[in-house]
Amino acid sequence: MAKVGHIGVTTDNIFPVIKKFLYSDHEIFLRELVSNAVDATQKLKTLSSVGEFKGELGDVTVRVAFDDNTITISDRGIGMTAEEIEKYINQIAFSSAEEFLEKYKDDKAAIIGHFGLGFYSSFMVSKKVEIVTKSYKEGAVPMKWSCDGSPEYTLEETEKADRGTDIILYIDDENRDFLNKDKINGLLTKYCKFLPVPIAFGKKQEWKDGKYVDTAEDNVINDVLPAWVRKPADLKDEDYKKFYRDLYPMSDEPLFWIHLNVDYPFNLTGILYFPKIKNNMELHRNKIQLYCNQVFVTDSVEGIVPEFLTLLHGVIDSPDIPLNVSRSYLQSDSNVKKISNHITKKVADRLEEIFKSDRAQFEEKWDNLKLFIQYGMLSDEKFYDRGAKFALLKDVDGKSFTFEEYKTLIKENQTDKEGNTIYLYTNNKDDQYSYIQAAKDKGYNVLHMDGQLDVHVVSQLEQKFEKSRFVRVDSDTVDNLIRKDDAGKVHLSAEQQNALQEIFRSQLPKMEKAEFIVTFEALGENVNPVMITQSEYMRRMREMAAMQPGMSFYGELPDSYNLVLNTDHSLIKEVVKEEEEACAEKLNPIMADKKGWEAREADLQAKQKDKKDEEIAASEKEDLENTRKKIEELTSNYNSILATYAAENKKVSQLIDLALLSNGMLKGEALSRFIKRSVELI
Repeated sequence: MAKVGHIGVTTDNIFPVIKKFLYSDHEIFLRELVSNAVDATQKLKTLSSVGEFKGELGDVTVRVAFDDNTITISDRGIGMTAEEIEKYINQIAFSSAEEFLEKYKDDKAAIIGHFGLGFYSSFMVSKKVEIVTKSYKEGAVPMKWSCDGSPEYTLEETEKADRGTDIILYIDDENRDFLNKDKINGLLTKYCKFLPVPIAFGKKQEWKDGKYVDTAEDNVINDVLPAWVRKPADLKDEDYKKFYRDLYPMSDEPLFWIHLNVDYPFNLTGILYFPKIKNNMELHRNKIQLYCNQVFVTDSVEGIVPEFLTLLHGVIDSPDIPLNVSRSYLQSDSNVKKISNHITKKVADRLEEIFKSDRAQFEEKWDNLKLFIQYGMLSDEKFYDRGAKFALLKDVDGKSFTFEEYKTLIKENQTDKEGNTIYLYTNNKDDQYSYIQAAKDKGYNVLHMDGQLDVHVVSQLEQKFEKSRFVRVDSDTVDNLIRKDDAGKVHLSAEQQNALQEIFRSQLPKMEKAEFIVTFEALGENVNPVMITQSEYMRRMREMAAMQPGMSFYGELPDSYNLVLNTDHSLIKEVVKEEEEACAEKLNPIMADKKGWEAREADLQAKQKDKKDEEIAASEKEDLENTRKKIEELTSNYNSILATYAAENKKVSQLIDLALLSNGMLKGEALSRFIKRSVELI
């Protein structure tokens, strides 16, 4: 006679809670039930290994089948008696795992089971669930448990020839999409691909008489002995590469890998691969798969693996991380933090080992490793301390150096008069070629830093390296990049400087989000007459703003460039002389008049200096305002004459365009005009 009872729960209706809150993703019901079947099978193997089960294990394949209304998961594991059903099924959230592990804690084959709440995930997709089970124990009576999604169940004796358990799910109307061969196969492949017991879903097929037909061979969807559970000594390089191809069929071959195997103070196995990474970190995230006893849990491992390590690929398996991982669990669990720290240490150990044992290989692969290592050093202080031993700096000639090696290389020649070691770098060897060559001519070494994170790395290294600065090679004139002594004196009068500024400023191109400031330096007669430099600080802030939304203010500022006139160069001296000869007759009267008005302005300001605004007569204010307007008018006339002269002076335009060209800033119509003018001048 069937027994009717109520499931032991603390609420009258647990099932809506299960459907809506306990499990956010309905598809994991299959993972939970297949995992239970595997656990039951593993437990039987354990009992057999210690002599408590005397029978033949035989075929222990877990089988998944479906028809128009049901999905059935069958195993030949330990099964359950009526008493065990009462204990493990009817009392929700009680797990047999603790009791089992306590009894067999000294046996390494013992594993965690998930009878209990995991089973109830079946009600997310089912209107009725049946359990048909027979315990492995001698004389056990087969039992059938049935529940329609209410707290009421029936339990009765039934017929079952073999040991084990069948879970039969009567799929509800809302979830009939699960009654599909491809859907079930996809879920089994996703969650159960590496379970330690064979999982069969239907039969293998072959092409025959123009169609696919079933063969007699089971379609086993999983690899029961994946590479990460095997001993490293039993694996060859090709085994690791094959496993990587199985995980990521369309990926390039990995650079190298780390085989994790820890049993204290937590359990952790896995293989982490270093993929070929050059840029676009987002494309490579979420490639590490997290498993619990070979059951797939998630590929979103940010809480378990440090953020920078999410760029790695591979598998992590730990029974110390439960199947149903929550964010709050990951943030608070001490084991998770230990696992995270251990993985970071193992990765650093492996990189250092490769660097020391085969530096040539490490340098060869640096361009692919660079982004990963830099990201780690920027985001994890401990990883920086380890990474500083093997991280490389690469110069424009392709030579690689550790931090210490490079410091030794440049310290003597690239230390300025203040005692700062100056690290020169370029982010574009072609566009900044002339600046690089000028630095090389001085005997300086220039680093090539064109990576996605290099702007942040530069800022970090300036903080880490004592009395050091990183300066982009085009940010100033070569003498100012590493100032060894006081700057040379500019021998131009204020009037000559004003005239030169207006001549060159008037002919500078109008560029969107760019402004130019004309400056003067005495750089020697052999240095270029005109150069363009850009503020290291502002340029770096703009580059960082492009990567960090919180710094968008800098991104809105225009690019600021210095047009540096070398007053020692003969061509600049010629421009000064020619301008004075051509414009003096027109400019001298204006300048004399302007000086008179400026003197009047100074007198008026002096008289009003100590007075409050209300004490100044309206006529005095008007006089000062008119004086200033006259000065502005004269200045405008003065500048207009110089601009007209400059527009007809091909030498000025040519000097400006040469500077723009050397900086990669001369394009389109301006470049065409430059070429035409060059031909005319020749």
